Amino acid sequence: MRWGRRWPERTPRPKVRRLTEAEQAGIVRILEEGIATSPVLSAFGIKIRLARGRFYLERQRQGDGLEPDNEVWGRITPLAGTETELLLEAERRSGNWFEVVRGEAARLVKIIAGDTKGTFHGLGFLDASLRKLEKGQERLPMALDDNGNFVYTDTGEGCSVQEALFHYFGLPVEVIAEPSGWYSYHRRPRIVEASDDRTRVLVRFTAESMSGASLGGACLYIQREEQWAAYAIKPSDSQTIARAEAWLAKRKWRAW
Repeated sequence: MRWGRRWPERTPRPKVRRLTEAEQAGIVRILEEGIATSPVLSAFGIKIRLARGRFYLERQRQGDGLEPDNEVWGRITPLAGTETELLLEAERRSGNWFEVVRGEAARLVKIIAGDTKGTFHGLGFLDASLRKLEKGQERLPMALDDNGNFVYTDTGEGCSVQEALFHYFGLPVEVIAEPSGWYSYHRRPRIVEASDDRTRVLVRFTAESMSGASLGGACLYIQREEQWAAYAIKPSDSQTIARAEAWLAKRKWRAW
């Protein structure tokens, strides 16, 4: 007897609820207001594009050619059969979308801004701390405690690696998020070494596979000619800042 192979049923695409122009404009307005109030999303210059009844959140980046590349961060679909519910999705790979959450527009943009896992950017803790900045204050004061952990000077509270990179070392938001591939794989960053002059920071990103094996990658954040940049480092040359920098110099500053 020949056994037939049973393939898993394919999840049907969600049907789009048709909106009036006024309804579309209302959702765009709410999303844009949420982006404007988010320091991280504003720093990335996230824009809303409407196509085939869906709302796409895109980051404009300078490509290799003359025209900029649009990096799609997510899409929002008005769901048929509901009055106000929207579906937020992220793209696993080209054309392959997965559901993140459902809700109204204001809630969805808050979830995107507060993302700490890396589904969209992974800088949610930094976004929350930047909202505390007073007008005219660029960074919050930080220090190292007796255990070598970064804490806020005013409160003594600990912080995330991204917060330390921004407030203590002075990195721009866009550079902090450069290892976007590791963030998307939900790898956790850890500062391995930092220079005394705060111009070099070596960060390792790690996660555990289903088998329990440790997966990782390293990134050297370095200030060159008064500009910060992020470089992925080959694992075998990522033990120290000196070794990582020597490896990059040998490769004429081409990342791994």
